[in-house]
Amino acid sequence: MNNSPFVYGRLAQEGSFMDREDEAASLVRDFVNLTNTIIISPRRWGKTSLVRRVGNLTVAANPKSRVCYLDVFNVRSEEEFYEKLASCVLRSTSSKTEELLASAIRYASSLVPSLTIGDPVNQVKLEFGRKELKKNADEILDLAEKIAVDKGLDIIVCIDEFQKIASFVDSDSFQAKLRSHWQLHKHVAYCLYGSRRHMLMDVFTNPSKPFYKFGKTIFLEKIARGKWPPFIIEKFRETGKTITESQCLRMAELVDDNPYYIQQLSEEVWNRTTKVCKDEAISEAFNSIVRINSGLNLALTSMLSISQQNLLNAIVNGENNLTSAAVLDKYQLKNSLTVLRAKKALVSLDIIDDFGRVVSMEDPIYAFWLKNYYFNRTL
Repeated sequence: MNNSPFVYGRLAQEGSFMDREDEAASLVRDFVNLTNTIIISPRRWGKTSLVRRVGNLTVAANPKSRVCYLDVFNVRSEEEFYEKLASCVLRSTSSKTEELLASAIRYASSLVPSLTIGDPVNQVKLEFGRKELKKNADEILDLAEKIAVDKGLDIIVCIDEFQKIASFVDSDSFQAKLRSHWQLHKHVAYCLYGSRRHMLMDVFTNPSKPFYKFGKTIFLEKIARGKWPPFIIEKFRETGKTITESQCLRMAELVDDNPYYIQQLSEEVWNRTTKVCKDEAISEAFNSIVRINSGLNLALTSMLSISQQNLLNAIVNGENNLTSAAVLDKYQLKNSLTVLRAKKALVSLDIIDDFGRVVSMEDPIYAFWLKNYYFNRTL
């Protein structure tokens, strides 16, 4: 059985949650004050775990708070969005099955819900008629506010992968509809976030978009490198193993302080440590992660155009002026327009990031693999 003390690829619960004290404290204040918040950061930086932790802290600070968590990653239409939103709000504001049934009848009777009661594990399943959903969109969008007023609650609706709504048919009209309702709510706040930073930036920072200046925008930063050693050392100590501060710093440096990869690398090193961590374990663990991801990285790279690949080659080699004559010639990039088009495509794919006008790779393992394997042709 794997009893690793490190967590990645799933929600980090108490004990596994790393740092973010300042961000968590600030968000708790926002949730308690019912301030609409938008969280923007690259993938795998712990947004979802942070929001879940803040939700728990908010309820502890304000017992009349209720937090609704909604993930719309697989939602493809307005109707699906309404269905998930209605179900999420009804569930989060009902503590018992009987209360959920009563709330569904009282607040969503016009949606003609079908309720299937299962065992305690499978809970109650809510199903709504799709035609009724769109017909009663206004009612659904105000559902949380109505329940909050009637029950004397403060409700925070947290929507993960919110950028997905930008792909809906007639998305701007849909977004305008959401904002026209949500901006009037006084007892409900919305926390909106996701894993596609460039799309979120367009939704929330583009003056022509309906959600422009909808709420407080938080740009999540990396966890400072110096904060990782105490966390990793303690996890090793709890399981009867030891690791040095310098070894922890080396691990953080190898993965460019990426929270997901630090946890993964720490687990791989922990697995290779019996009592005292050896430097070789870190090298072996890092190379193992690179190998594990090589197939996916090769498939991703093969999908890119030659210009896009050449631009990546320049980026991972640390070139700063990507449109200089020397760079264009060295990496076989025709002209500055070619660079701009390739850069735009790579940003849209979340492969590179130009946030703050500094071009960088989103995935440090992919960057290492490109530089040391793919472009060196040592596969």
